[in-house]
Amino acid sequence: MASPRVRKIADRIQVIVAEMLERRIKDPRLGFVTVTDVRLTGDAQQATVFYTVLGMDAGDEETAIASTAAALESAKGLLRSEVSKQLGMRHVPSLTFVHDALPESARQIDEVLARARQLDEQLAASRKETYAGEPDPYKKPRVLDEDADEDSDGQDADEGDTGRE
Repeated sequence: MASPRVRKIADRIQVIVAEMLERRIKDPRLGFVTVTDVRLTGDAQQATVFYTVLGMDAGDEETAIASTAAALESAKGLLRSEVSKQLGMRHVPSLTFVHDALPESARQIDEVLARARQLDEQLAASRKETYAGEPDPYKKPRVLDEDADEDSDGQDADEGDTGRE
């Protein structure tokens, strides 16, 4: 776990590099770059800058990544001097740029989850709901027929002998 001081420096380096790439670096090889994270060593001597390149077709993805990496390598000195100027530290960390594979991994996971969701919906649609036991398991009051209301001696059940005279 990095100390809060190192985390603050890393966050500030991320903001500085992102602003520089947006405003001052005018390299045509540079694609639409997003700085996703900066990791700084505990002694603040090495900073690894993670970036992604967005807005490209699947066919020329590799060439866009390679040209953006070359543009970042050529702008490394200017970026480091600007980080030095804005941070005001005695020892400025050296910058290393690494293409971040996290968005591609997240995209693949999203595709797998979408496929699993679709299969679950198909399974739920094909499933027939059947219940154990009777279709209606609740007890209902008995309905007595007219014939069942009469006693065996031929009298109505209501008009029967109550035992009093």
